[in-house]
This record gives sequence, C-alpha cells and structure tokens, in this order.
Amino acid sequence: MPSHLFADRPSPQPPERETVDALITQTRRLRGGVDAVRRDAVVDDDAHGRWQRALCDLAVHHLDDLGTHLDQLKEGLPEPAPEETVEEEPPRFEPDPLPGSLLSRVGSAEWNLLTDAVDWSDELFQIFGRPPESGAMSLDELPSMVFAEDQALLTAMVTDCLVDGKPIDGEFRIVRTDGRVRTLHMMGEPVLDADGCTASMWAVLRDVSELRRSQRAVRESRDSLRRERHIARTEHRLAVELQEAVLPPWRGSLRLPQGNPAALDVAAHYLPSASSALIGGDWYDALELPDGRSLLTVGDLTGHGVTATGAMAMLLGALRGMAVAGIRPGDLMSHLNQLLDHSVQPALGSAVCCQYDPATRVLSWAQAGHPAPLLFRGGTGCALTPPDGVLLGATSGAGYGQAEVQLRPGDLLVLHTDGLTRRGTSDEPGCRRLLELAPRLDAVRTAQDGVRTVVEEFGETDRQGDACVLVARIGS
Repeated sequence: MPSHLFADRPSPQPPERETVDALITQTRRLRGGVDAVRRDAVVDDDAHGRWQRALCDLAVHHLDDLGTHLDQLKEGLPEPAPEETVEEEPPRFEPDPLPGSLLSRVGSAEWNLLTDAVDWSDELFQIFGRPPESGAMSLDELPSMVFAEDQALLTAMVTDCLVDGKPIDGEFRIVRTDGRVRTLHMMGEPVLDADGCTASMWAVLRDVSELRRSQRAVRESRDSLRRERHIARTEHRLAVELQEAVLPPWRGSLRLPQGNPAALDVAAHYLPSASSALIGGDWYDALELPDGRSLLTVGDLTGHGVTATGAMAMLLGALRGMAVAGIRPGDLMSHLNQLLDHSVQPALGSAVCCQYDPATRVLSWAQAGHPAPLLFRGGTGCALTPPDGVLLGATSGAGYGQAEVQLRPGDLLVLHTDGLTRRGTSDEPGCRRLLELAPRLDAVRTAQDGVRTVVEEFGETDRQGDACVLVARIGS
C-alpha cells in the first residue's frame, strides 16, 4: 500500500542559533553606541537640538525593538496556554508604504502659542501627503485629518502637554489627502518661557505604518499557528480516544475458540509512528464467530487523524458484522470495497481477512492490496500466495479472490500492516527481515512471545506511519 507521507522537498529550516546570537550581539553593541552619542552630545534647547535628540530616541527605540524580536526568534514561539484566547484586532486599512529611508518617514513640527506660527518640516508634509504651499496645519486643524476613533486620544495628548506640561508619546491614524491611511507615532514636549508658562509645543511624528503592519503580520501568524496547534492537539486526542474505543480491548494472548484443542493462540500489538502525532487508520482484530470459526484481520486506511480513525471504525464495524453474519472473506472484501467506494469521505484502504476453521485447520483468506500473511513452520517462513484483490475504494465493483491453506499444529501466522516494515517506497527488505526471524519464532511457545519477538526487531525503528502486528499460533 502506498505510503501516506509525501515529502517532495525539505521544509524551510529556522536560522542557526549562532547566526541569531551574532545579530543580537551586534544590535546590543550598536544600541550602546547610539545611547552613548545621545548621552554625550551637547544639544541646544532649540528646534534643531530637539530634532537631534528625538532622532537619537527613535534610533534607540528601533534598536530596542530589533533586540526584542531577535530574542523572540532565538527562543522560538512559546507554547500557548490551554485556555488561551486570541483577542481580535480592530481592522486597519494600510496602503503601500511610503518610499524612502527612515528620515523620509520622520517629520517635525512646532506650534507657537504666542504668535500662532506653525512650522512643519518638509518630511512632515510628505507624511501627511500635503503640499507645502497649502501651509502647515494648526493644532485646531490637525484633528480634521485624524481617524474619528483617534481624535479624542490626540486631543487628550495635546491638552495634557499644553496644560499639565506632560510629554506626548502616543499613536493615532490619519487619512491623507490621497485617501491613504497611515499610522503615526507622535513624541513631543512643551516649550516653556522664562515665567514657566507654555510658549510653544514641538513634536516629532514618525510614520510607523510599515512597522505596525509587520507586527500585525507576526501577531496574526503567531495566533494562527497557536490555533492550528490547538486544533491539532484536539484532533489528536479525539483520534486516540476513538482508536482506543474501536480496537479490541484484550491484552496479552487470546484463545479462539475457547476449549478447542486446535484453538488459535492470538496476540496483537499496535506500534505508533515515530511522530506520535500521526494517528492513522491501522487496525487489528480477532473474533470468535457463531459457527465456531475464528476471524483474524489487519488493515490500514490512508490518512491520519480523526478522519482516518473514524473511517477505520466504520470499516471495522462493518467487517465484524458481515463476518458474524457468515459472509466469507472474498465476498466480505467486495462488500467493504463497495462501502468505502460510496463513503462520504473518500479514502483508500488495504486489508487482509482470514477465517480459521479449528475442525479442519483450514485457513480461508482474502486480501485487498495488502501484504500477505507470513507462515512460519519448522524454522522457516514464507509469504502465502495472495489471491486477486485491489485496494479498497480504488475500483467500483472490483472482485476479490479467496485462497485456502492447510495449517498444522505449531504453525505460526504473522499478519501485519505495511507500516511495520516499509522503508521509503518499498517494503521488500522489511519482509525479508520478518522472514529471517523464523529461527527465533520457531522457538516461541505462545503468540505473545511471537509478538514480543517482532516488536523487539521492528518496534524501535523510525517508521513513517503507525503499524499493527497480529500473531496466531495453531494449537495441537
């Protein structure tokens, strides 16, 4: 049966930790240099001096943000709390970023309260999309370009600055004259006269639209990943619970039918994939039938998760019901193929179904694109010659052959799904390894010992998917 996993190309790898450490070191060194320049510089308390000081502050803020993001990149995304909820962000309407360097996205302004003079830098006119000949906007005019939801915030910041002398540090959105929406970060202070009264207010405005857009993209992708992880954990838990509810509850060896000298000694084991998150549609089952025969079956459905385990539960339930009703293996496979072909959730499956008659020690069996049972006798092993049978769900109206084999006391049958032995695109080397276990399996006296021998050989390998193995020993 084809492998469920496809890897056409390797997934992108995260950056090397050493590379991130080097960037963090460079960022911290640069941050210290900028901070030293800001601390040692002699700055006059005029518009140009305030502009220089503000640029230093902005550079420090940028480097602090960069350091924080690099630290997060180094640490990786933390696992979310089980009950964590994701807060919805208000819609933001951001156009293409303004061209140019950082300086083209930073402008300054000063509003003189005594003369009503307003001075805007060329960069601020560019940020607002306002031609310089139209003149700078007064504090009373400025809210006309601000989003209605942000006008109260801007008014409060300006009032606190002019009345209480508090510095301005906040963000608001504007609608430019060309209709573009921008997010601005405003930093400012009051300028006092000799009497300590507010004479003017200066401010530096930075267009942070790109930065906020990037932050939202990071936040939204992180939240999306957290939601996907939560969904994956939930589906995994449901798949495990469904699998445990459907697979046979017995552990250890099982004798079928009870009290018969030629009864089967049966044991089985489920082996998870190397990645425990991949819960597939593998099954095994052994069941005593009303007419005294015994049912042995293993199978596998494509896919993983709740969908695969749900389809497996449906198929295994149907298989049990038809076997109890007396339907023979070949016809039973035809009915399963029809059921899967008409299923709402399309899938492919492989299966082997055996019915053992203890009175005659004859095994009747059919298969659907599945590895044949292995028969071990007298220290050697071989695969039974399979009758015709295609994958379940592959062809409408497909017919399935049925074969019979005469068993002897002490014979050992091994049924398995292909995930047990598959390596890459072929499972032939794995089957040879199974057959090479013949001397060891010849020495076992119970089916449980046989399962233990197989699991010791295959249980610790890195399988691409999960697998099942069922061992049946013919009584004397």
